[in-house]
Amino acid sequence: MWAALFPGQGSQHTGMGQFLYDNFTIAKELFEEASDSLSVDFKKLCFDGPESDLALTHNTQPCLLLVSTATHRVLQSLVPFEPIAGAGHSIGEYAALVAGGSLNFVDAMRAVRKRGEYMQSAVPVGEGAMVAVMGVTPEQIIELCKWTEKTSSLGPVEPANFNAPGQIVASGQSQAIEWLQKNYSPEAFSGEAPRRLKFIPLKVSAPFHCSMMQPAEEKMRKTLEDTPFQDSAYPIVQNFTADPVREAAVLRENVIRQISAPVRWVECVEKLVHMGTRKVVELGCGKVLSGLAKKIDSANLETFNINSLDELKALEQQLQA
Repeated sequence: MWAALFPGQGSQHTGMGQFLYDNFTIAKELFEEASDSLSVDFKKLCFDGPESDLALTHNTQPCLLLVSTATHRVLQSLVPFEPIAGAGHSIGEYAALVAGGSLNFVDAMRAVRKRGEYMQSAVPVGEGAMVAVMGVTPEQIIELCKWTEKTSSLGPVEPANFNAPGQIVASGQSQAIEWLQKNYSPEAFSGEAPRRLKFIPLKVSAPFHCSMMQPAEEKMRKTLEDTPFQDSAYPIVQNFTADPVREAAVLRENVIRQISAPVRWVECVEKLVHMGTRKVVELGCGKVLSGLAKKIDSANLETFNINSLDELKALEQQLQA
């Protein structure tokens, strides 16, 4: 059985969605609808960038939603695609809600544009940071973050993304994140320390998915309380709880609260497998989520992407089989 995955920030690139726009009227019309609704030239932004503009959070988020939705609609126009569930990574959750029929596309585009603005303005530029921590367990990253906060006294450091086994992201005050990388000690752990720990600073403009995002969450609550939600056609396994949800009110609450809470992606994928998923298709840019799915459960999951006409045709044949 199939599940649909929708990528998050970091998957964007210039040229995103162009093969869909050039080959499918339904995608071209969606780009035009998005541009008209937000008064933004999304064709230029997605295809030509520049990368510096595309990387701005308030641009990145609607671009990802647009391309994921275009990918989903093109696929549906070619072959019946009825997943048993969907899941999106961070901003990708909005694309999952649109695909499931819970959110109207234009409403979602307007909401994620504001989400990007709220998240960027929640913390002054330079005061927040994120770092990938390789080689730790979920229990160890929690201990490491608490130890850093207590020992450095520089501000919050919290788990932000549980992306794959041994691949977890921490988010927080930039000085505290920097202190962690320079002053890490095995004393942080109550049990055995990780054998090999590696830090990879992330190029982000704000400390996403931690308590420093609470001002953005409060603003997003007001925005989404005025946005109509419907029950989803199939369960969406949400970042905030890693539980499958169809009810409109719960979908809304969870997508609001995920802004300042960690993305529990490993649990989301494990839940999809538990529900019977054996094939996942990543609907949108890149192959990040496909790669994570293989790290989480390569034994049970086969992955598919749609980044070219050839990949689209191959998937179409799979679905018709």
